[in-house]
Amino acid sequence: MRPFRFGVNVPTAGSAAEWAEKARKVEALGYAVLLVPDHLAELLAPFPALAAAAAATTRLRVGTAVLNNDFRHPVLTAREAATLDVVSDGRFELGLGAGHMRSEYEQTGLSFDPGAARVERLGEAVVIVKRLLEGDTVMFAGRH
Repeated sequence: MRPFRFGVNVPTAGSAAEWAEKARKVEALGYAVLLVPDHLAELLAPFPALAAAAAATTRLRVGTAVLNNDFRHPVLTAREAATLDVVSDGRFELGLGAGHMRSEYEQTGLSFDPGAARVERLGEAVVIVKRLLEGDTVMFAGRH
């Protein structure tokens, strides 16, 4: 059984110094992971924010809570995740989701498909991302 852990969702900061201080405080308070949300609002972009948080800390895990699958190609997601895992010394946790905010789809000009279709696309993306992160060469033919 894995030990129960606590994490904190930190969406923004006004400067690099403030962001680094927030990350160090999260670590000092004993949280296991700092998570960054993925929404089209005045929030920090997850990947660069997490790289900076990892650089400012020594043991704190960093992760996405959660990336909207429809906003990213799975190959690029895998590449970004692999890079962040390297620069964080293996402390990255990837969270992927199917998307749920119609307003964000409208902002990007993407169709807000029914939940079942979004979840199906997520399922295909997870297969691709997981296999790429495992080091496999991936050829994939899916519905999406």
